[in-house]
Amino acid sequence: VGDLVIGHPWARQSPMGADVAAGFMTITNTGKDEDRLVKATASVTPTVQLHEMKMEGDVMKMAEIPGGIVIPPGATVELKPKSLHIMFMDLKAPIKEGEVIAGTLTFEKAGTTNVEYEVMAPNAGMN
Repeated sequence: VGDLVIGHPWARQSPMGADVAAGFMTITNTGKDEDRLVKATASVTPTVQLHEMKMEGDVMKMAEIPGGIVIPPGATVELKPKSLHIMFMDLKAPIKEGEVIAGTLTFEKAGTTNVEYEVMAPNAGMN
């Protein structure tokens, strides 16, 4: 979409009984101007937030990112476990390995694009 290249959107299978899951991907900005991921949607829930994980003292905390995720020019931003990610909240049903979740990503400059998240095993990306 625009100067942005979206690489391998994926999500992890929901933990047993959980009503949340997280989405991950890479976003590469091939342009000369900064862009910003400002919104995401998913077919499995009306509540999707852009999150980050960070250490506060010796405790890892997750929080919504006000203003979205900056994608610097000429850089690749990786949304990955224990870092930046897309949070699917209040899931209608747990998501399972092998499913595909339809959604959208909206960027401040590049606009909105459709994505499909491949749902992977519960421990995917933990290497």
